[in-house]
Formats: sequence, structure tokens, C-alpha cells
Amino acid sequence: MKLNKLWAIALLLVMAVSALLTACGGAAQPTKAPAAPTKAPAKAPTKAAAPTKPPTPTAAPEDPLAGIDPSGQTITYWYQHSRKREEVLQEMIQEFNQTNKWGITVVGEYQGHYGEIYEKMLTAIAGGEVPDLVVAYQNQAASYAIAGAVEDLNPYVTSPTWGFTKEELQDFFPAFLNQDISAQLGGIRLGFPPNRSMEVMYYNEDWLKELGYDKPPETWDEFREMACKAVKQPFSKGPGEGMGYELSVDTSRFASMVFSRGGDLMNEDQTAYTLNTPEAQDTMKFLQDLFADGCATLVSERYGDQADFGAGKLLFTIGSSSGLPYYKDAVSEGANFNWSVAPLPHTTPEPVQNIYGASISVLKTTPERQLAAWLFLKWFTEPEQQAKWAKVSNYFPVRKSVAEGMKDYFAENPAYAKAFELLKYGKTEPPVAGYDVVRDLIEEAMTKIVGGADVQETLAELEKEANQVLEESGP
Repeated sequence: MKLNKLWAIALLLVMAVSALLTACGGAAQPTKAPAAPTKAPAKAPTKAAAPTKPPTPTAAPEDPLAGIDPSGQTITYWYQHSRKREEVLQEMIQEFNQTNKWGITVVGEYQGHYGEIYEKMLTAIAGGEVPDLVVAYQNQAASYAIAGAVEDLNPYVTSPTWGFTKEELQDFFPAFLNQDISAQLGGIRLGFPPNRSMEVMYYNEDWLKELGYDKPPETWDEFREMACKAVKQPFSKGPGEGMGYELSVDTSRFASMVFSRGGDLMNEDQTAYTLNTPEAQDTMKFLQDLFADGCATLVSERYGDQADFGAGKLLFTIGSSSGLPYYKDAVSEGANFNWSVAPLPHTTPEPVQNIYGASISVLKTTPERQLAAWLFLKWFTEPEQQAKWAKVSNYFPVRKSVAEGMKDYFAENPAYAKAFELLKYGKTEPPVAGYDVVRDLIEEAMTKIVGGADVQETLAELEKEANQVLEESGP
């Protein structure tokens, strides 16, 4: 497949940097990792953005994969996990190697964080030597697919021989399954989810009670009222000063707030970004006003909002559910108060929760290796494996039935259990090539707007630039 302009430029840059670093003995600086992908209405939506509906694939009458024999294959898997997660992942890989009936051997290899893996993949694709499985955000996988390197997993998912039954597919959270389907590339499935995280609102329950509230905010107006009141009435266990909200400038914060207003970041067929809609404007104006009123400030350093929350200085934070154990530690080591998580405030009838996470893509190699790679991936998503992985990683499992095997974990981690109940409201960010570049543009716009820039003018320019990136990075 002919490489597009952005791909070719990126590839040349990576090769040049790699050569330079080899000569100098240094390590390449990582490309910024993107966060997550979704769907979207083309114009300003006038009704609630409904959570993603379950896919309803129609299996072909004949199975094109039925005659492939994966026996005895050795496959490589590039991942980003380290420390305890890597230890458990390697244990699970060994379990698969020892128990699968085809004699498949999986070799798991740590290849750095997401950005480093992305750079290594560009080089590997150019050289023609790719792993069999690779962790990838959807926009990264889309770039690999445009280069002709990713196997479409739709036939594997629906294969009567090697895939899932209809009942098994219904056990997956719908948004998780749909996240890897690329409308930009004709509906191919770029990968398959091993786990997921979600944007949630963390709140200080004791402080809210001191302010006169018995539950967290359900609307953005309530959020503003509570946040501003917290500045005037600091927490009794805190350091004597209070802040309502600290914003971490991140595209997933912006996307979450747009989703909660019934909006989206792209049109439904993923042919255009929609970043200047009423929902996007309302989101940015809300943040701008919150800052102007002195009820919000920027996070001063990485994880600074987490530390301030634990110290009893901050009423609300919004961030990834994967931070739950770190918030737990921050609170227990800090002001030691009652806290929990809740869905983001919303104007829609029900919450709309931003779900994100990297998937695992199968690279084009041989039919036998591709099938062997798929069988490991399928095994990893079985309920027993999912429960084990969720408990150590603190990610969410991808299947609903896993909850049965996690009751003890839910009891020990009530905030995690509460967040798990919100997964049914999932929605995702765009799975398109070039989204990592657009994320940077969105974050630049957020910084300008909270600093006082005109909302409509800034968003109009953002939308224009984003669609230029989309055109240049597409197939």
C-alpha cells in the first residue's frame, strides 16, 4: 500500500533519529502517547450522545480461516507493562504456553512505553520484520494499517471455527468492542481490547457534607456551585486553603466534557473533526469562567491534583480510573477522609463516560502466525484471565461476566466497584490516524482558552487545523 505523506515523513524522521542515537549511544525521546478513540455526529448534536451500541456482525456462511493450522507456531508480543504488571503478564503468558492445545509459544517482550513502541514499529514496518502482536492505541494502529501492516480482526472475531459465539460477544462491553473498528479505513478491526480505563470524577465526600451537600454534582452548574463554595470554605482537615478543581490539560478531559453534553469530536463516518460545536464551545466557556471566577486552577505538576486531593486541598479532580490505587494511597497518607468516584456531571439523560485504552493489534505475517496470535489474544479475554489481570493491573476487564469472579476485590475496593458500574455508559475517542497530533492541538487550544482567548475563534482555528491533519494522515 502506498504510504501517505505523514507516514513517510514520520518514518524518515524515525530512521534519521535512530541512526543518530546509535552513533551517540543515547536513547530516543518517546513520542507522546495518545489516549483514546471514538465516534461522532457531524453537526452539533441536539440530543444525548448515546453510549455505543453492541456490534452485530454477520458471519460469512463459510469460514475462510477454517483450514489454517496454528500448531507449533512461535509468536512475539511487544508490550509496555513493567514491574508487577509485567511479572503477572509473563506468568499468564507461560500459562498459555503450557496449556494451549496447539503447542503455540508466545514470547513476550518489553519494548518501552507507548511512544517508544510506536517509533520501533515504524522502523520494523520499514524493515519488513514486525512482531506478531503489539500494544497500540487506535490511532497508532490506524497508521500501521495505512502502511499495510495490520491484520483485520473482524474475520477472526466472527469465525465459526476460531472466533466468539453470539453469546460470548454479548458479554463484552459494547463500547470496548466498537472502539477498534475504523470507519476511516472501511470498517476494519484494528485490534482487540485486553482491558480498559475510564474518565471519572473523584470527590471529597466529607468536604461536600461540610459544604451542605449530600451527593456529588450531577450537572455542570452544580459542579460550579460546589467548586466555588469550596474556595470560600476550606476543608476542616485540610491545610487551611481550598480549591474547587484543578485542570490537567489533556484532550481526554476535553472529550469527556464534550461527551457529557451530548457532543462528539468527529462526525459519524470519521471524515471530519467537529471541534467547534455548541457542546465544545460550552465546555471551553465553562472552563474559562471557572478559572476567571477563581474556582479552578491548572495542575502545577504531574499528578499534582492527586497530591492536593489527598491533602484535603482539592474538592474535585477528573482523571483516569487507573489512578484509583494512587488516590487511595494519597488520601490514607494525607488528610485521611471519606472519598469516592462518580460519573462526570452531564446534561444528557444518562451519563456518557469516556472509555479509553490501548488494544493489541495482530500484524500481517503468515496465516498460521496470525491465527496463533489471535488465539492468545482470545484466551487473554476469557473471564478467568480477565479477573486475574484486572486485580493486578487495576484496569477494567472487557467482559461483564468477570464481575462474578471479582466480588472480593469489589468489596476491598469500593471506588473501583462503583466505577465498574459506569462502564455500560461508555463512549470512545476517534480511532483515526493522526489523532495524536490533533490531541496536541486540542491541548494548546485548552491552554489558550483558560487563559482568556476567544472561545469561538480558537475552536474555529482548531477545527480547521485538525481537519488538515486528518486529510494529510488518512489513507
